[in-house]
Amino acid sequence: MDNRDEMTRARIQELNDRLRQTGTGGRVMLTRAIAALPHDLVSKILATVRAFDAFNGANDPWSEHDFGQVEVEDAAYFWKIDTYDLNLEYGSPDPSDENVTRRILTVMTARDV
Repeated sequence: MDNRDEMTRARIQELNDRLRQTGTGGRVMLTRAIAALPHDLVSKILATVRAFDAFNGANDPWSEHDFGQVEVEDAAYFWKIDTYDLNLEYGSPDPSDENVTRRILTVMTARDV
């Protein structure tokens, strides 16, 4: 991997982490199953997603911090960040460039996967 690849991955990680941790730089979506849960449980799930930092080769093979699994009250929940073009029609032409990318963080239950 050359330096540009490392720099590109680092920028994608930074942008994905910013969305996941702060909710800025994209949209946060909840599946219907998540939205139907009690408000206090949804709050716990979102806080756990924000705090997630257990990235490794098994759950983050491209080192982009775009997927994770968390456990809250003995249940598994997942989150995924997708990158689209500005019209949300196609994949982003360059996920490391926030000027041409729209990020969507989706939080879901294991049944939604």
